[in-house]
Amino acid sequence: MIVILNRVVEFVEQHLVDEIDVSGLASDLGTTEYHLRRMFSSLAGMPLSEYIRRRRMTLAAAELGDGDLLGIAVRYGYGSTEAFGRAFRAVHGISPAEARRNGGPLRSQSQLRFRLTVEGTNPMDTRITNRPAFRLAGHSTRVPLIHRGANPHIQEFIASLPSAEHARLKALSDTEPAGLLQVSADVDPDYTEGSELTYLHGVAVTDAPDELDVIEVAAGEWAVFRTSGAYPAALQETWAATATDWFPSNPWRLREGPSIVAVLDRAEDFSTATTDLWLPVERD
Repeated sequence: MIVILNRVVEFVEQHLVDEIDVSGLASDLGTTEYHLRRMFSSLAGMPLSEYIRRRRMTLAAAELGDGDLLGIAVRYGYGSTEAFGRAFRAVHGISPAEARRNGGPLRSQSQLRFRLTVEGTNPMDTRITNRPAFRLAGHSTRVPLIHRGANPHIQEFIASLPSAEHARLKALSDTEPAGLLQVSADVDPDYTEGSELTYLHGVAVTDAPDELDVIEVAAGEWAVFRTSGAYPAALQETWAATATDWFPSNPWRLREGPSIVAVLDRAEDFSTATTDLWLPVERD
């Protein structure tokens, strides 16, 4: 995957003034757009679309001088100076006119280089399992994606459910993953912090009562990562390590589908927990 990401960076550099077909590029490199975007975002710390915009605005800033602003805007894929100006300000914090007049300050985005650092000090407890199609049933809401720390929107949503509902849901569970589950679906492929996702508090079932929200899950293989420690910090560290350590070292890639967290054991105050993180995968 590291080789593929570096080829993506090289392709972007050669086509900064062109429209970039990420889906076609991923296919040409032998992977999927979904996996490519998720791995790029996880390893680079920014979505691929944001990296492309930053590189374009870095080069555009160098061309301002006395050049025609509309011509520069069109060259970098913007249909008007207004749209170009908004993108320029989002990256540099100043308008093109201010940059031309004062010369800066400008925020340059260097060309990325991905490298795999092998440490091997923290082996990951992982298993691969093949599951038939099943349903996730429970109560869902839309929440913003938060990368680190507890998500207060999810906490508030769970607290709003009647206490008896948790026990009722747990009793409905009749297939793996077992027990009450934390489900994230419809996640932005770029995994952009603040973007909205569907969160479902529920269980895996073969059949679901009509009054519950349902997510249909296709048959396929899953990578299951077990984690014990401070909650949610240890779980979030494992999530990050799947991108930095596990996927680059194993012949698997993410496929589209929900990610699922099963809480196997926890402290009474939820300060620590043992969890299984289920990620849908396919052979690379």
